[in-house]
Amino acid sequence: MALPAEDFSLSTFGHAVAAGVPMHLLNIVSLLTRSPSVVGAEHSFFRVLQRELEERGAQVSWYEGVLVAHGARPHSLMLSAHIDRHGLICTGPNEFQYAAFVAGARSDLLGNSVDEQLIRKVVNRYIDDKVYAYEPWSGVYRGSGKIKGSRVCEFRNNLIFELEGLEHLVAGTPVAFLDNLKVTNEALVGQLDNVLTAAVLVYLFELGFEGTAFFTAQEEAGKSWRYLLEWFRRFGGSTNQLIVVDTSPFPDFAATQKQQLVLRTKDANAGFNGELTAKLEDLCSRLGFSYQFKDRYVENRNKELIRRGEDPGSLGSTEMGRIIAASKGLVDGTTLQIPTCGYHTLAETAPLESVAAFLQVLMDLADIPNTSVTG
Repeated sequence: MALPAEDFSLSTFGHAVAAGVPMHLLNIVSLLTRSPSVVGAEHSFFRVLQRELEERGAQVSWYEGVLVAHGARPHSLMLSAHIDRHGLICTGPNEFQYAAFVAGARSDLLGNSVDEQLIRKVVNRYIDDKVYAYEPWSGVYRGSGKIKGSRVCEFRNNLIFELEGLEHLVAGTPVAFLDNLKVTNEALVGQLDNVLTAAVLVYLFELGFEGTAFFTAQEEAGKSWRYLLEWFRRFGGSTNQLIVVDTSPFPDFAATQKQQLVLRTKDANAGFNGELTAKLEDLCSRLGFSYQFKDRYVENRNKELIRRGEDPGSLGSTEMGRIIAASKGLVDGTTLQIPTCGYHTLAETAPLESVAAFLQVLMDLADIPNTSVTG
């Protein structure tokens, strides 16, 4: 069950609305932020999504690992957002591990992915953060607690967390971070990956979106592309162009503000559809939005790191790249991302201007006029 959403008022958050982020969208982001969706335990979040989408006129179908929302012209535009967020899972009496690595059956941290590199950086970041447990199917509340400590276990090579207040839980119970959306003069702040872009897709249906939106589970465990590919194998046509939406990490807020939107030509797995990527680039230019190609950014940064004798960073492994590599031509597409800092924390920060630009680009792609914006 979702916890109560923040009731934003125009007088309190007028700066967000002035920046182009509608009040109705803020309320959806807040609602979804307060709805638990730990990696591998997303069922209760799917129930919340189904309600919100159907209330906005979408036709909703639920498959293993993916919820699909259709409008009147389902093949006109296909968008995908993952809905899982990082959290913990009870793996034994008073024992808690990092859920993404349990769900992904990853038994070691080899340091060869963005997630694995990041986990070693944030091993002590969650100390004293509040958490709560819930039933994975219904979302029923099972108690709250606090993180006392965490460490990388040398035997199991996973993050092991010490909690207080949740000693009664049984193995398999998910534990979510207690979070509220915060709005500053410049940004949205919270555990945004990937509740933010999922909320935008819900809001698009409020504006009259007629295409298809996919909401996938277990992206943080590297599994979401499998569920998405299965759908395309069942129902996909001859042209399956997909745009995957997400947040994209940068080192700090200053780096985040250097571009409003993030595009990619490739990731570590595959090259993206050049024609569709060029279409997004042209659209950003036409609408006056600044953008950065993340793969080029990483490659340029890696040259500097290598010059200084440091290890280069990963190009990243995205849902889009994985499905392109595995589908053998059945599915292809590109990505559109919101730049953030504080990635995979409770203080991930997205500039208001980027959120507004992201919404505007998707509205243009979907042929939704600006006059449709509510709130």
